[in-house]
Amino acid sequence: MPKKYTIVEKDGYCLIRNEGGATLGISAENKDAIIEADGYAFKDLNRNGVLDPYEDWRLPVEERAADLAKKLSIEEIAGLMLYSPHQGLTMNPAFQARFNRNNADTRGHPWDLSEAQKAFLKDDNVRHVLIAIVDNALTAAKWNNKAQAFVDGIGHGIPINTSSDPRHGMARSAEFDMGAGGDVSKWPEHIGLAAAFDPDLVEEFGRIAAKEYRAMGIATALSPQIDLATDPRWNRFYGTFGPGSRLATDLARAYCDGFQNSDDGEADGGCADGWGYESVNAMAKHWPGGGTGEGGRDAHFGYGKYSVFPGDNFEEHLKPFTEGAFKLKGKTGQCSAIMPYYTISYGIDKQYGENVGNSYSKYFIADMLRTQYGYDGVVCTDWNITHDSVDFESFISGKCWGVEDMPVVDRHYKVLMAGVDQFGGNSDAKPVIEAYAKGAAEHGEEFMRKRMELSAVRLLRNIYRTGLFENPYLDPDESAKTVGCEDFMKKGYEAQLRSVVMLKNKNNVLPLAKKQKVYIPQRRTNAGSDWFGRTIPAKEEIPVNKDIVSRYFEIVDSPDEADCAFAFIVSPDNRGYTKEEGYIPISLQYRPYTAASARAQSIAAPGDNRSYKGKTVSTQNEPHLDMVLETKKAMGSKPVIVFIKMMNPLIVAEFEKAADAIIVDFFVKPEALMDIVSGRAEPSALLPFILPKDMETVEKHNEDMPFDMEPYLDECGNRYDFAFGLNWSGVIVDERVRKYK
Repeated sequence: MPKKYTIVEKDGYCLIRNEGGATLGISAENKDAIIEADGYAFKDLNRNGVLDPYEDWRLPVEERAADLAKKLSIEEIAGLMLYSPHQGLTMNPAFQARFNRNNADTRGHPWDLSEAQKAFLKDDNVRHVLIAIVDNALTAAKWNNKAQAFVDGIGHGIPINTSSDPRHGMARSAEFDMGAGGDVSKWPEHIGLAAAFDPDLVEEFGRIAAKEYRAMGIATALSPQIDLATDPRWNRFYGTFGPGSRLATDLARAYCDGFQNSDDGEADGGCADGWGYESVNAMAKHWPGGGTGEGGRDAHFGYGKYSVFPGDNFEEHLKPFTEGAFKLKGKTGQCSAIMPYYTISYGIDKQYGENVGNSYSKYFIADMLRTQYGYDGVVCTDWNITHDSVDFESFISGKCWGVEDMPVVDRHYKVLMAGVDQFGGNSDAKPVIEAYAKGAAEHGEEFMRKRMELSAVRLLRNIYRTGLFENPYLDPDESAKTVGCEDFMKKGYEAQLRSVVMLKNKNNVLPLAKKQKVYIPQRRTNAGSDWFGRTIPAKEEIPVNKDIVSRYFEIVDSPDEADCAFAFIVSPDNRGYTKEEGYIPISLQYRPYTAASARAQSIAAPGDNRSYKGKTVSTQNEPHLDMVLETKKAMGSKPVIVFIKMMNPLIVAEFEKAADAIIVDFFVKPEALMDIVSGRAEPSALLPFILPKDMETVEKHNEDMPFDMEPYLDECGNRYDFAFGLNWSGVIVDERVRKYK
């Protein structure tokens, strides 16, 4: 029979193009590992000289995944269940120091595999790798090809499924959004996308981000973060779509549709049902909602392990998942993966009465997610939940909440028996294999083998759907052209403009006339610490690039010379615990705050009272408020424009009357802000949350309720409520407001 394929040699790999079928990519070293059948070419992934069903790209994904799962050893399945720690494709010593990597001395280039990577890929059979910092797209593509070639001839030839935390936003500062670099297009953070109140925009973002991800070898997104951010104090607030369930649900659906539905459809074979070579698996997080931390605290830390539901509003927090990510408009149907949060969802499990981290909970995973809602995708724990917790305040310590006294192997076993498939941040197969042995002893070998194969099928399904079994290789030059291309950059910038909220425009001071003289005061931030516990020294700085501002306005050195002033501030920054004081309030105001209205008794685990009633807290950036007030005094009757980089809602009452105009910045480029205030673009965004009147209304609200705080009323008579925003004509009242208000 004549050959129905051609072979094209590339740099380090070969492409095999089947007529009307799949295009295969194989390492140059293994280019002879090909099987012919009916004139077509197939990879001989396990090198047995036989076309196995799992190697046959003509068969349905489910059949291939089931066949391969049966062939895998327990050690190989355990490897599939692992997820690497954060990997940096960089020689940057800061990254190596932060994550205790010692790769730099052994790698000649950032795209070379480290010895640690080779070890977990070969010895532990890890096939899911989390990429953090990347120097550029070229580096990512080269590393991808080297890594895929490395595993090409190992075992059953399972390719690597590389993943990323969100990397398209302008704020890349914390572990949970460690995606950075790669020269990707720049978009607003999740909360900024929400401010546009437009699911179509979010879906377009998903399509573009997916193309850029795939050009870097990334086939799984550890996103979207679709927790309802009902508590304004939560430090992950800006990574969500806000507290409104209708808006968050629509945006969750749009995000997953954008990432997963491939424009190429079934082109090149091997993919179907909306999946293709431009698809990226969306791992929606965090089931069943992580935005209700007691007192606004976060469960990355031991002091924030409990989420509470004093408003009895648990069911609403499920909606972005059950009505959004599980009910997509596109052919892929539902998000392909779910990540539960670290939190102990206190008091919700009435079936078994357990108060354990969500991934350990049979009630939340097996009963609710799997059975009640019929979800059969991958469930992956959040990072390091089976590790020991050695430091109550540590951001990177283990987070085994509710099972701290349980041995590590038993933690793995409990997670498996709850219905979870994968262990985030664990690249050591030993405790998974030991958990299997424990299960086999308790339930029998057949039962436990079936349980492991069930997870293997789910995990393999996501690798097959994205075409990685057929062709995991990239053309680095093409990747460099795709990632951050002019069109994608333009789309991202347009989205930034659409995310900017104008809260106040007293006497229509905006837009400003061309080449007005602008004074920009310096901004001081007190010394403090970051999320990793490292000391951050005090700093005084000009908070914006003057070269950018000078393209629009004339910058002057004193208020006397100026027509107006630009004051750039960041929302208040503080923690909810210190070793010295124990539990303290999380404040949304700049001035010291005393929690006179706080609960006298904390809700969760009443034997351990975490109340902070009567305690006082200061914010690290209180001088930002001083700067605004001093600038207003110096400017007299001349206007002051306040720009707020907003990570959380804040108490604007402290400075609103000192501002003639207020602009909200959800992490956008300075050019976007200048385009707005100069009139080159008109503000159109809406607040995707409430700005509370004061800290008392925050303190009295229920952590699980979205709109039970009193909004602030400004001197112009505008209430800073959900879906409020101004344009040049005044208060925006359009179809978006009518739909979501």
